[in-house]
Amino acid sequence: MRSNIVTESGLPTRLGQWWEGIPFLTSAIVIVCGTIYLACLFVGYDSFSEICFLPSAVISHFQVYRIFTSVVFHGSLLHVFFNMLALVPLGSELERIMGSVRLMHVIVILATSNALFHLFIALLIAYNPVRPYEYLMNECAIGFSGVLFSMIVMETSLSGVQSRSVFGLFNVPAKWYAWILLVVFQLLMTNVSLLGHLCGILSGFAYTYGMFNYILPGSSFYSTIEGSSLLSTCVRRPKFILCTGGNPSGYIPTHTSPNTSPSSLSGNLWSNLSSWIPRRETTTVQSAQDSRFPGRGRTLLSSDNQAPSALSSDSSLQARLLDPNHLLETTVNSTANQIPDGRQSNVDSGAVAPIHHQGSDSFDEELEKLVAMGFEKTQAEVALTAADGDSNVAVEILMSQQG
Repeated sequence: MRSNIVTESGLPTRLGQWWEGIPFLTSAIVIVCGTIYLACLFVGYDSFSEICFLPSAVISHFQVYRIFTSVVFHGSLLHVFFNMLALVPLGSELERIMGSVRLMHVIVILATSNALFHLFIALLIAYNPVRPYEYLMNECAIGFSGVLFSMIVMETSLSGVQSRSVFGLFNVPAKWYAWILLVVFQLLMTNVSLLGHLCGILSGFAYTYGMFNYILPGSSFYSTIEGSSLLSTCVRRPKFILCTGGNPSGYIPTHTSPNTSPSSLSGNLWSNLSSWIPRRETTTVQSAQDSRFPGRGRTLLSSDNQAPSALSSDSSLQARLLDPNHLLETTVNSTANQIPDGRQSNVDSGAVAPIHHQGSDSFDEELEKLVAMGFEKTQAEVALTAADGDSNVAVEILMSQQG
């Protein structure tokens, strides 16, 4: 028997598997931003004042193109590297839930709303009658980090966790996670746009509270775009995620119901905002029926889990992708608990024997591939079962566990 299977898989193989697991739009953004930076580096272009988001130029010369050029250009190698490194997990999770076309539409909305918030705050501070600060009108903001802060707020709202870890050093309440990151980055790094990151957070909260529902069409709109001949080449790509494969509603889960009409949104706005005001702890039953997210929280083996609907099945899949460690723990330590999508995990003499929904031959072939890549067989079998036989998703789950 070979002594070390992990090292035999090799770094190029692992990088290839990691890249193949990144969905279409997320990988496309990484390629576009990286290519633009390298092109600027090779031709010696450094006139970022011409393409950055400059409030004075946008207002005086109506240079609205800066809203989007400032997002894809970056000022340094570390700038583009860390932004794209943060985009991969955030963009991948949101794209699997929303679909590639829908996420692209949301990113355009977030970039535009970030710019509008930026202009409004800059004008308000620069021309206030008490003590004006006109330097904000000439502050040049560049990079994808504003959209990333919006994605952080959206992903935190979607996950439903109560606390988040800040670089593995300490935990903070989930509702304050984006604000803590804002302060940390401002203290640790130089030339960081406080206003750009702040506007990203505001746009993320505006989206999660349903304030953009007026301009978000339903799934049929995105399905029509996906069926057009212009996108036929992209849709055929294996990493492209259709809108119908994500959340069935027109929006990701937000603090308002996905089916809430715009006319009723204003009436619920105060109740949505008041949910973030500190208050006494409520009972477990009340938290399980939190109206900020669609569906109800379910306890394993509870009576509410006897007849899951199609929507709860989709939510279960999202939860398993967002929290693979919890799935592995549940599968190994329990012999009778029911996994959210209805499958059972059985333990026989310390070995996990998940129920396979695919043919045994194809499942065994994918399992052998994972073992050949250096993963432990028991963990690989559990991850492959959780991924419904998709080896790419299984690799992501296993890699996240090792990280």
